[in-house]
Amino acid sequence: MSESAVGPLAAAAEKRAALAVARGICRLFARNEVWLFGQMPFRHGPRGEATMAVKKLFQGLTGRSGDTAHDADYGSVAVISPRDGARRLELLDDFETAGLGWMWATDADGRLIYISQSAAAKLGRPLDELLARPLVELFETDPDNAAERGSERPLKFQLSARNKLTAVTVRFISGAGGAGGRSAWWSISGHPKFDAGGRFLGYRGSAKDITLEYERALEDSRLAEYDSLTGLANRHRMTRRLEGTLAAYKAAKRSCTLMMLDLDRFKQVNDTLGHPAGDELLRQVAQRLVSIVGDRGEIGRLGGDEFQVILPDLDDRGKLGELAAKVIQIVSQPYSLEEGRAVIGTSVGLAVAPYDGVEREEIVRAADLALYAAKNGGRGAFRFYSSDLKDEAEERRELEDDLRRALDTEQLELHYQPVVRAADSMVVGCEALMRWEHPERGPIGPETFVGIAEESNLIVQLGEWALRRACEDAMAWPASVRVAVNVSAVQFASAGFATVVTNALEATGLAPERLELELTESVFMHDSDITDESFKMLKQLGVRLALDDFGTGYSSLSYLRSAPFDKLKVDKSFVDSCTQQDQNSAKIIAAIIGLSDALGMETTVEGVEAFDQLELVKSKGAKFIQGWIYAKAIPQEVLLERMGSGEFKIEPDGPDRHRPERRSVFRRIGIIHEDHRYEAVMRNLSKTGAHIDGLIGVTEGTGLVLDLGGGQLAVCKVNRVQDAQIAVEFETPLVSDGAGGLVTRHRVSPYALAAAGMPLAALPPGNYPLALGGEGKATKPQFLQVTVGR
Repeated sequence: MSESAVGPLAAAAEKRAALAVARGICRLFARNEVWLFGQMPFRHGPRGEATMAVKKLFQGLTGRSGDTAHDADYGSVAVISPRDGARRLELLDDFETAGLGWMWATDADGRLIYISQSAAAKLGRPLDELLARPLVELFETDPDNAAERGSERPLKFQLSARNKLTAVTVRFISGAGGAGGRSAWWSISGHPKFDAGGRFLGYRGSAKDITLEYERALEDSRLAEYDSLTGLANRHRMTRRLEGTLAAYKAAKRSCTLMMLDLDRFKQVNDTLGHPAGDELLRQVAQRLVSIVGDRGEIGRLGGDEFQVILPDLDDRGKLGELAAKVIQIVSQPYSLEEGRAVIGTSVGLAVAPYDGVEREEIVRAADLALYAAKNGGRGAFRFYSSDLKDEAEERRELEDDLRRALDTEQLELHYQPVVRAADSMVVGCEALMRWEHPERGPIGPETFVGIAEESNLIVQLGEWALRRACEDAMAWPASVRVAVNVSAVQFASAGFATVVTNALEATGLAPERLELELTESVFMHDSDITDESFKMLKQLGVRLALDDFGTGYSSLSYLRSAPFDKLKVDKSFVDSCTQQDQNSAKIIAAIIGLSDALGMETTVEGVEAFDQLELVKSKGAKFIQGWIYAKAIPQEVLLERMGSGEFKIEPDGPDRHRPERRSVFRRIGIIHEDHRYEAVMRNLSKTGAHIDGLIGVTEGTGLVLDLGGGQLAVCKVNRVQDAQIAVEFETPLVSDGAGGLVTRHRVSPYALAAAGMPLAALPPGNYPLALGGEGKATKPQFLQVTVGR
């Protein structure tokens, strides 16, 4: 072909290509797949704005009006003709360089074959590092906020399905690069392209940077979901997360625990140090909770001093109890604030789905009831929900009214537990312990009613009565025997407490040095000036001061430096485990005694019950001991009888070795052996075993399953038999329920009961059998069941 013929042919080909590009772009605009100069996709009718813009663009690129019927005469206007390829490319480049939108294209394998140079620059990557790479390696839909962004499906799925893309929000994958690692968010639109034969050729589309808008939307969403003070999830988010988790876990037959907690004495921080100090305290509490819980769950602040923790896939009540105890310990340590030092505490309630409920409302109510029970049981404690928990708020109101009447009707009395000198077993003092025999409820422990008294301000009246009565009773004892009286932190901080002590001494004639006031670390949470003044006045009176429960709280040495204590009392919890090889309790006891000796103080070791404990604490230097190995707390008249001639000596009497506390009970339980279920009576219970009455024919070594009720099945082995009585040892030790009781770590799953035909619901109370043997009995009963009474 001659050179003269090539020119016209080339020009014609160029014109056809230009027209194809122009028509393609116009189709993209008309299909709403391109954002025109940063605006939203056009959706107007044929006479609207979109049509006019498309016509103008078509005119600029082809030199025609956009009406394919004819070309207009533009006179002297410098239109971009079909043959002016440079100006047509310049127009497209101007559009992309402005950063208002970019073009992109992929091949049939999803690899990027075109992207604007300005887009690559915006991402901070050279163009050649982006081209030829799969689009899904460069961009992804937001995996962290899919729910907030309309539950968008992954980009890979949408591309593989060859769906039309309309304003899909994607994130530039950080591993693919980016400007300094900064997140980039794009909105992309695109359309799958096919040839005349229907063969897929790839995607053609447009994109726009929406990073600022998207991050602003995420921040707005975050503010709506999170507490602005602590950064924790707020009530709205926790409610939604709990509902979603329980719904998903119900289908997957998984468990989830809800932990509720609020702060004890937080109001006093606000009242004494101010609300800014209270806000800072809440922030520090949140930080401590995050450090304890970590990634095991989500923590939220519901408002005020209420917090909530969602713990997925955790139903082991042993681990839950350990976690709750750690929360209480860490949260209760002192806080250093700009306005001063603060000491608070916390109480914890726990409920586990599906055992304690299936729906959100059930679990929240169960956790709330458990929390109230923990608070009313003495605070600074945890409690698991159980089906026998009543409405604790109503229960508390009733007990408060009853306590007022008890003060007026002499229902309260003091019992006294001797403190013995280890060297010669002589009694050197007695601790006054308050007892309440309710006419209908029976005995109510001080761990229950003292907390109620503190909240209702009855503690001042109650404490004054106890102080006066203890001083009166001590006047009948030998002059060498002191009386110790526990003083509540609320009572200690009340106005005129030193005057109350003075009046009690003057009214009874008791010598001040015979009165010992037992205080706990919580007295230091109040205004330091008031606390220091109270200490000063009490020491001027000549009374003795003892720091009780030493070693169980923060145990700051600054207490011992600033407060004039005469005695430290080693807490019973250390004595309970001091003879166990895997515990450090014996070393802690030795350290406390050594510290006390160095400071010129006395030390009393509490809770000694067995001779192996007695010998150990004596070997560590204990000079004064209090515990059941000498005597339990006894009424005044019994104490006077034992004092006899004026000297009071008690020889130790107890078991040779300490064993885990065994609680006396009278409780009907079920016993499962092979295919049979028997009814029996449990006489006592400890973490490691139980005594059971009511079965004849059982031999040592027999394996049994105890049905303790509420879905609690304890696997055990018989280790002793005497007539109809057996002793069993548990395969897995029981754990504390936080209220002085014992429970199994795990329970029968409601999912298993549902599979056996029961409706899916919280575990019913009482004993009930789990279908073990199917239809028919494979064996005959091997034991004889006998009726047992009290």
